[in-house]
Amino acid sequence: MTAVAETTRAAPIVAKGGNRPPIGHTIASALSMVILFGYSIFVFLPFVWSVITSFKTLPDSLRLTFIPNPFTTYGYTKAFTQLDPNVVILFFNSALIAAIVTATNILLGALGGYAFARLRFPGREVLFLAVLGTMMIPDQLRLVPVYQILTALHLVAPGPENYLGLILILAVSATSLFIMRQFFLTVPYDLEEAAMLDGAGTFTTFWQVMLPLSKPALAAVAILSFQGSWNGFFWPLVILQYKGHWTLPLGITQFRFLYNTDWPPLMALTVLATIPILVLYVFFQRYFVGGTVSAAVKG
Repeated sequence: MTAVAETTRAAPIVAKGGNRPPIGHTIASALSMVILFGYSIFVFLPFVWSVITSFKTLPDSLRLTFIPNPFTTYGYTKAFTQLDPNVVILFFNSALIAAIVTATNILLGALGGYAFARLRFPGREVLFLAVLGTMMIPDQLRLVPVYQILTALHLVAPGPENYLGLILILAVSATSLFIMRQFFLTVPYDLEEAAMLDGAGTFTTFWQVMLPLSKPALAAVAILSFQGSWNGFFWPLVILQYKGHWTLPLGITQFRFLYNTDWPPLMALTVLATIPILVLYVFFQRYFVGGTVSAAVKG
């Protein structure tokens, strides 16, 4: 008992809260959380306002109120009954084009990104810089030459060719190539060497080894490509000459007139058009964050 008591007296006394972070670090963390929370509200507020406005009447939509008075589904009813073409066709056209464009960006972006990251050929770096340079050119500056090329190929006409012309423009983007290249640069070369020692060729190595590892980058490309083609307005407006081929952004413009705007149905259709993007992001959020981070860590 005496030895135990002496040991107890000799043991250092650790003050309560000794492992707490410094007060300055706590204040900085709290301030960061407040700023991020305020910014999140600022970003999310337009979507909330769109939802609220979609349940208002036209006179009520012109007033700055957060509670519809009266609450009505007038906007959704008009959106489903007075569009030409109807909402189902608009959704189908947008979904079809977005799905094809997303698939082509995933496939061609992965192939191109792997070539820029792993293959050695003359002018590789110059060609990659040229690809990145296209990101600085607005679509409006490319309108005339692209339109002339598609017209010469008979891809701008009121027929099924509309889809092909639009898809060719959006088939692969510089952003997709950049994301995939940056990701493949982070993959160790040992994996490729092991596959080649087993007799795998370049394409087999890409398809069976590298592509399965690139799920985060592929998810990032898929979300960005789907969102870009789903929300795209400029090229569909130029290429899609037939109303039956219109996408949702083109259909939304039917509620804007010369001197006024019918806000409730416009906001209703906007809310409906936003839902697929939200669902896609919720399911692929983890991969999307991983893919964008990996694209930023390798120069």
